Amino acid sequence: MTGFSMKTSLSACLSCILFAFSIAFSVNMSAQPLRIVYENPLVFGNNRITLISPTLFRLEYAEGGKFLDNSTMFAYSRDTLLKEFRVTPLGENRYQIETSALRMVYDYDNFPFGLLNFEAFYKSGGKEKRFTIRNIHKNNLGGAVSTLDRVDKPIPLNDGLLSLDGWYIINDAGKEILVDNWIAQRDKGHVQDLYCFVYGDDYKEALRDLGRISGNVPMTRKYVHGVWYCRYWPYTASEYLELVSGYREHDFPLDMMVFDMDWHTVDAKVGTGHASNRGWTGYTWNKELIPDPEGLIGKMLEEKIHVCLNEHPHDGIRPKEEQYPAFMKAMGREANGETILFDASDRKYMTNFLKYAHGPGWDMGIAFWWLDWQQDYLYPYVRGTNMNHLSWLNKLYYEDSSREGLRGAGYSRWAGWGDHRYPIQFSGDAYANWAMLAFEVELTATSGNAGCYYWAHDIGGFYEGDNPEMFARWTQFGALSAALRVHSQKAGKIDRRPWIWGEQATSSMRQAYHFRSQIMPYIYSSVWQTHKTMVPLSRAMYIDYGNDEESYNNPQQFMFGDLLLAAPITTAGEGENLVALQTVWFPKGETPDSLNSPIVGQSEDTWYDFFDSTPYKAGSKVVVKKGIEEFPLFVKGGYLLPMQPYTERPASTPLTHLILRAYPGADMVGSDDRDGRSDRLGNSFTLYEDDGLTTEYLNGSYATTELKYKRTGNKIQLMVAPTMGSYTGQPQNRSYTFELAGLKEMGEVVDVREISNFNSQKELKNRRKTSSKKAKIEAKYNPVTGIYTIEVGSRSIREPLVLELTF
Repeated sequence: MTGFSMKTSLSACLSCILFAFSIAFSVNMSAQPLRIVYENPLVFGNNRITLISPTLFRLEYAEGGKFLDNSTMFAYSRDTLLKEFRVTPLGENRYQIETSALRMVYDYDNFPFGLLNFEAFYKSGGKEKRFTIRNIHKNNLGGAVSTLDRVDKPIPLNDGLLSLDGWYIINDAGKEILVDNWIAQRDKGHVQDLYCFVYGDDYKEALRDLGRISGNVPMTRKYVHGVWYCRYWPYTASEYLELVSGYREHDFPLDMMVFDMDWHTVDAKVGTGHASNRGWTGYTWNKELIPDPEGLIGKMLEEKIHVCLNEHPHDGIRPKEEQYPAFMKAMGREANGETILFDASDRKYMTNFLKYAHGPGWDMGIAFWWLDWQQDYLYPYVRGTNMNHLSWLNKLYYEDSSREGLRGAGYSRWAGWGDHRYPIQFSGDAYANWAMLAFEVELTATSGNAGCYYWAHDIGGFYEGDNPEMFARWTQFGALSAALRVHSQKAGKIDRRPWIWGEQATSSMRQAYHFRSQIMPYIYSSVWQTHKTMVPLSRAMYIDYGNDEESYNNPQQFMFGDLLLAAPITTAGEGENLVALQTVWFPKGETPDSLNSPIVGQSEDTWYDFFDSTPYKAGSKVVVKKGIEEFPLFVKGGYLLPMQPYTERPASTPLTHLILRAYPGADMVGSDDRDGRSDRLGNSFTLYEDDGLTTEYLNGSYATTELKYKRTGNKIQLMVAPTMGSYTGQPQNRSYTFELAGLKEMGEVVDVREISNFNSQKELKNRRKTSSKKAKIEAKYNPVTGIYTIEVGSRSIREPLVLELTF
């Protein structure tokens, strides 16, 4: 830190402070007078206050003023510091520190921060409230859990950031630091390290703050949000290829194939082992089952199916492994039959372990590794630390997969704060029953509160579960999750292939799988939104609608991105069509601070059933009935929902045809056009595209397309703006299907062409009058779906498309 070194009187220094706009200062009680610096953090002797944002600050106490600026597994980013704040001396070493969101009162006494020397005041619910660091959480709204292994009923949730109290503290004291991107111990004199999230009722700001200090969740590889098949079963190479054929023959999509542990040999005679078996760890292919691994993976990739391998690394590379001689040589040891105990703390060991354990798989084209780590009950901590293995290994594995320009890809159990940087998460081996299905819905909705954004659950449950109806309902929930991934135990009667569960269940699941395939453009755009804003893909209702008490009372439902409200069926149905009930609350009001928000002051008036277009008034609470073929899914009126035609490879098929579905929105006649530009009125959703694989999006290689809906009286305008940006493999032309749902009748439809600039409504009207290329096009009505469709032929993505219609 820099500052004035001259000797001045305390009163003179305090006078200087009064004239400073943003001041930080350091006080050493044993060496008066006061030393002033004009920087954030604010230093008072052994105490330091770092203002990260208006609603996030850090409190440190370090003997000798040896503060910590290294990254930790939680506090990974040190780039953000608040610039605008005010410090006011109150006399007798008391100071008031103000941000735009709160004020702190600090009584400097050179002791750690406590109840008697520090407090803060913030607004929540229109009232001022007081914050202290006593750190007793009474009203937390829940977060994630590490695993559902062997869980057969609801369990308590760990904390998330969000609380009805309006604040949360993450205590990072004593946790390991990163030096040269490797684990190290902090100085024992670094006594106190508190991150205070004081956000009032602005939940989205709390999540943004998580990104500011811990790093934003990265963009995932697109295919991890697709359809996975996984089963704990000793499949042969030919059986894996038969599975791929089965998905095609039975009209189900597929993007990923997971090889569970039988891909490697399981006959080890030495090692710690797990669950009565020393064969969990292994890196040598089982040639009896898969004689040509590289050939099999090559055939999968030709089919555009990515392969993930399961592993349990806790016994390291043992003498039985093909890689053993080369690994031991790299370690400077003799290949004499000894085994080097797995040591995640040793950089040399882990560098060579990852090179020789994973290297052959990378060369064959493996997508990433499923870290199925379950051994912390044996030796919980990385040697010489207090860190559990899971958090550290998740980081190492993710970074190991970030090769040749690819985005990292992890698949592992949740490891707590900071683990959002290494997506996606595996929720563990849960039992299959209705109660667990309902609990997974609630867990999914709250996990984003802790940064656990992307669960890939064992859809259908891992243990047991032979009820076709329950599996079909679980699949519907999977279609509304970050990934649709089935999995099951090593039991002959339990297999989650969706076409072997009887005609009724198969038909239901085909509907859910097809929906998942079609909705991929919306899902991937919403994943981008999560990356940019830290707002979860699947989120509890109070994140968007926390000003309504009902938003806290409906754990059976969640928002899936900005436009979809999901309330999966989690109970058995009745009758021939297995009709089941679900209570659904339809919120009303604005959804502020979103990339896809409506204009200020506009509320969503109506929600529509995705399947039958039934309207539901915002503010109502309804018991919805759904037969086995459908599930409770509702769309905000007044937006263009981007979809694609059904494809058997939903995560890799180029988006050369875009389906845009719209349900009636609110009439904007009389809406407040504050800036005088009426053309801005309307709801927008941003379609996001990139190559789906590489880190080039960080360098600006991506594209966005604004999709706008505007209703004025009985007229609707639908606009696809020119696509902005580019990336490798980007389609340059695209055709469109507009689906107008919820309309009883439709009049004229006009395709307004060659409008180069619609920065004003006046210009748009003038172009309509003079253009000779207004083309009336036909809207076709489907009496089965109740939807009007409008087809628009292929055109450049750089060309605007505007449809105007009456109804």
